[in-house]
Amino acid sequence: MATESEVGELLHQRGWRTAFTVGERVNAWAALVSFIERGYDDDVYEYTNDLYCRNWLHEAWLLLDEHVVQLWTPQIKALDDRYKAATVDDDGQALDEFHRLPGPDLWWWRRHPRVLTGDLGSSLRSAGAVGADSNTA
Repeated sequence: MATESEVGELLHQRGWRTAFTVGERVNAWAALVSFIERGYDDDVYEYTNDLYCRNWLHEAWLLLDEHVVQLWTPQIKALDDRYKAATVDDDGQALDEFHRLPGPDLWWWRRHPRVLTGDLGSSLRSAGAVGADSNTA
């Protein structure tokens, strides 16, 4: 199993654009969750790009030492719970219009923000998404 310092380099060798640290990716996931809670208004392509920070964490967890996993898991679980609360599960139908969905174990791809605002909201509504702010309940 990889140490926290090794995992970024391993994933970089597997195609990630840089040798991220666990802390950097946890912070990126936290920032994305906060943006979604406030109303993510960037475009759908930026949103799908942003979701990859959670993919990185998923891949890293398969490689990391158990101690590191135990250290970071409570924070990631709390962020995952906040993400689930701020999003709607549509089995990825709306996002699939814009980005090929990865495997079912990457559950965050099968959800979209509950509040549909800005460019992302317009795109997802055009793909059939219904948000909490929609009048078409």
